[in-house]
Order: sequence, then C-alpha cells, then structure tokens
Amino acid sequence: MDKNPEIILESNLENIKNEFSKGIPSLILCSDSFHKIEFLNKLINSVQNPIIFVDMDLLYSGYIESKMIQKRENLVIFQPNKQNWEKKLSEIITKVSKKEFLIIIDSFNGIYNLFDDLESARFVNSCIMLLSSLGKQSNSTVVITAMARKKDNNEWILSPGGKHIMKSPKSNIYFLKKIQNHLKIRKIDQ
Repeated sequence: MDKNPEIILESNLENIKNEFSKGIPSLILCSDSFHKIEFLNKLINSVQNPIIFVDMDLLYSGYIESKMIQKRENLVIFQPNKQNWEKKLSEIITKVSKKEFLIIIDSFNGIYNLFDDLESARFVNSCIMLLSSLGKQSNSTVVITAMARKKDNNEWILSPGGKHIMKSPKSNIYFLKKIQNHLKIRKIDQ
C-alpha cells in the first residue's frame, strides 16, 4: 500500500492546508507552470488570513495585471529584485512577526535566477529559513513553489540551492500534477 497517496485537491483545500501546517516550509514541486498558478490561485482563494505573495518569476502578477485572475483584498504581492531584496525581505519579516499569514514564495527558480553566485544562494536559503522560523512562531504557513522535473534515476532537478531546502528535516515536499482536469498533489519522501 502506498504510504503517500495522491490527494485530489477539493474546492476548499482543507486537507492540503492541514498538511502544510505540519511542516514549515512546504515545498511544492511542479513541472508545469500553468498547473502551479492554478494551484496557487485555488490556495489563495481558500484562505481568509492575510497572504504575502513573493512573486519572483512575475507569472502570478502577470495574470493579475491582465485581469485573468482577480486580486483578493487579503493579498499583498511583493516583487523583489536584486537591488531591493533586503528591503522587501525586511518588510515581509515585519509583517510576519506580528500576525498569522500565508506566505507564498513563487518560485524557487526565480530566486536563483536573480542571484548568480554560491554566496547569494546561501543568503537566499538563510532568508527562507528565517521566514520559516518566524512563520512557525506566528502560526503562519510558508509555501514555496519550484519548477522541477525528475531524472531517469528518480532524482529531482532543481535550482542550485533547492537541494538544501529539500534536505531540511522540517520541510515537507510535494509534487503537483494535473490528471484529467484534476489537480493532484503527493507528498514526497525525502
């Protein structure tokens, strides 16, 4: 029997939100960016708490700008770049340290496209772990998306720093896919 069965994502996403609260951060791997955005939009629409969306690849923001997705009032979008990363991170930390949020970092790949050296990768990993620690203290949920694919040897291909987050014992890792118009998510053993 499979100990990590696929969860079909129902409309209110209660099961997966409960899963996300068990491990911080939760890393969502996906091989299709449209499925990732569909999932994030469902997640955002299912949450009443305030939401911080750190849009590193600008895909979600693009859908909002084009009015293909309606922006929720409880959603604050940050679009950091290399020059303002520390300032935006400071704003996010200030917000998260005061009350409960859903924090979405989309996407892991976008973060590593922003920074190009190993020292930057360590800095970004430290920022994510800091946000996760603060999130735990404020009862917040931290969800990080990453575009990934599996190699023939069943190893995941991610951005350079992604493996460090995957190896964190406090992280939960999931794979998202769409089959016959149903989004499905499966927990991945580390």
